Amino acid sequence: MTENNVPNPMPRIGDPAPSFTAMTTVGQIHFPQDYAGKWKILFSHPADFTPVCTSEFITFAHRNTEFEELNCQLVGLSVDGLQSHIAWLRTIEEKIDWNGHKEMRVEFPLVVDVSMEVANKYGMIQPGESTTAAVRAVFFIDPEDKIRTILYYPMSLGRNFDEIRRILIGLQTVDKFGVALPADWKPGDDVIVPPAATMEHARERSTGENGKYHAYDWFFNTKQLSCEEIDKEIKKDVLPPLGTI
Repeated sequence: MTENNVPNPMPRIGDPAPSFTAMTTVGQIHFPQDYAGKWKILFSHPADFTPVCTSEFITFAHRNTEFEELNCQLVGLSVDGLQSHIAWLRTIEEKIDWNGHKEMRVEFPLVVDVSMEVANKYGMIQPGESTTAAVRAVFFIDPEDKIRTILYYPMSLGRNFDEIRRILIGLQTVDKFGVALPADWKPGDDVIVPPAATMEHARERSTGENGKYHAYDWFFNTKQLSCEEIDKEIKKDVLPPLGTI
């Protein structure tokens, strides 16, 4: 909140990610500066020791290596305290066996935000849901520390992790190849090429430029972009084929 008790404006796509220094389950972090040059996914959850949040953290822990290999750092947040965070993550590792996953160690930082300072900076407190807990927000932040995508889920609905990974790969694909992505795109599908910029180019695009593109019309052309090409550009290490998302 601001000095006059007015909420901070919610960050928008294209804005610099609001910075903060906070204690976490891996020590103090300076966000986003500590992860310069990486993609970041900052996500909030309503409370420790709740079933939906527990299922999500087990899933994030299980898939953390996938995000690391996509040059992405996960950072979680809730308004609970450090001892609660530690106790909850220990419970997940030592006691919970869910969806075939057990002994899951959460190695990414979980931010302590008892004051709700960070949650308010990022618009994670939605009064229609709760004034004392953060909704399930997800912020995709690029290596230049700009917000690129924002997702909000209500407190009772768990996140879709395949979609979170698809968004990350999609944003990286857009940046690396200078393309756009059509509805329901997944790695290996055709991508949209930039539209024609001149009348002559528009005429060429209408016919697909001699088979170079699939022409739906002069303004709507697609081309093939394989999983292998995407892998080569955006992956640090080898992952299972992206087409298996």
